[in-house]
Amino acid sequence: MAKLLRMPEVAAGATTVVLSEWPLADNATFAIDDALAVIETDKAVVDVEAEYPGVLLKTLVPAGSEVEVGAPIALLGDEGEKVADIDTLLAELGVSDVAHAATPAPAPAAAAPATAQPKPATATAPRGRIFASPLARRLAADAGLDLSGIEGTGPNGRVTKRDVLAAASRAVDAAPRTTAAAAGAGYTDEPHSKLRRAIAQRLTESKQTQPHFYIHGTARVDALLEARAQLNQISPTKISVNDMLIKALAKAHQLVPQMNAIWTPDAIRRFDGVDISVAIASDRGLLTPVLRNVDKLSISEIASATKDFVVRAQEGKIKQAELEGGSTTISNLGMYGVPEFSAIINPPQSSILAVGAAAEEPVAVDGRLEVATVLRVVLSVDHRPVDGAHAAEWMKHFTDVLENPLRMFA
Repeated sequence: MAKLLRMPEVAAGATTVVLSEWPLADNATFAIDDALAVIETDKAVVDVEAEYPGVLLKTLVPAGSEVEVGAPIALLGDEGEKVADIDTLLAELGVSDVAHAATPAPAPAAAAPATAQPKPATATAPRGRIFASPLARRLAADAGLDLSGIEGTGPNGRVTKRDVLAAASRAVDAAPRTTAAAAGAGYTDEPHSKLRRAIAQRLTESKQTQPHFYIHGTARVDALLEARAQLNQISPTKISVNDMLIKALAKAHQLVPQMNAIWTPDAIRRFDGVDISVAIASDRGLLTPVLRNVDKLSISEIASATKDFVVRAQEGKIKQAELEGGSTTISNLGMYGVPEFSAIINPPQSSILAVGAAAEEPVAVDGRLEVATVLRVVLSVDHRPVDGAHAAEWMKHFTDVLENPLRMFA
C-alpha cells in the first residue's frame, strides 16, 4: 500500500531541513537501506534510508528546497506497486499542496566569472535507478556532475569515487581556460556549502561568546609509545597514539570533574560520564562525532569506534545524533608534523585539546642531557564554567598519565 515519506527531524529542535538531493528518479525501485533522499543539517549531510524495499512513486518537493519537519516529501509504494492516478491518491492521503512546506533553500554566494565552473558530463539517456556510493554522490554534487552521465566501473555498474573523479577531471580539461585578470591573477570562487557555513558560524560564535584561555603542556611519551606497542600485540584492533590520548583525556576528566562541564544560560551542567568529540577532516569539511562514555571503554573499543567514525565521515554516514553532546574535543594535527597549535572550542563544549607532533628532543634529567620523545599539547578552555586553577590541575594530571600510561587504566 502506498504511503507518504515525511521529512524526519534529524536535529533536535529543528523546524526545517534542506532536501539537497533525490538519488532516485520517480518510479525507481529501491532496496532496504538504499538512500531515498539526501538532506542537509547545520552539521552534516544525512541520507534518509529505506526501511523496506519498494518503489519511489513520486517526489513531492524539488531538490534544494527547505522543507518543514514532518511535511510529506515523497510517495512510496510496495514492490511492484503501480498507481494509475497519483494525484487522486495524494488527495485521499490528505496531500493537496505541499508547496507551502517547501521553499527554495538560501542560494550560495554567486561565483565570480573569472574561472568557468566544471560542466556536467555529457548527458546520456536516463538509466533508471543509478547505483552509486554515498561518497560518489557527494563528490558528483560538489563538482556539478550528473550521475546519469557517469559510467560506473564498480560491481553491477555502481558509480564509485574513482569514476566521479575521472569525470570531473575530464570536465575540467574540456572547460574553457581563463587567463589572469588585468588587475592580477585569476581566481575561482567556491560557493559555501551548508556545512562550511555552519562551521564558520559556530566557530565565530565560539570566539565571540566563549572567553578562551589556554594551558600549554609538555610530556615525554616514550613510555606511552612502548605501552601502545605492547597493547597492539594483543588488541583485536590496531591502536593509534590518538586512541591512547583519548583514553588519557577521559582519565584526566575523571580526576578533575570540574572540567567535565559546560555552560548553559541558567547553570553549569556537570556530566556523570565522559563524552569526547573527535575532530575528523572529511572531504566535506570538519566533523566532530562524539565517543560516548569513554571513561568506561577499553582502549580497543576506543580504537574500533574512532576507525568507524573516520570511515563513515568520508562516506557521509555520520548521523546527526552522533555530532551532539560532549564536554570536550580532541584535535590532532601531529600527522602533519605540526609541533604545536591552539584550537577554537566547539560550542557548547567547554574545552578542546590541540595535539601536536611527537618528536625527539634533548631533555635535562638530573643535570644531564637525554634524548626523549616529547609531545606538546594546548588546552583551550571556556573561562565561564572552568577556573584557571582547575584547568592547570587537569593539565598536570593529563601529562602525568601520558608519562605513566598504566595510570589511565587504573
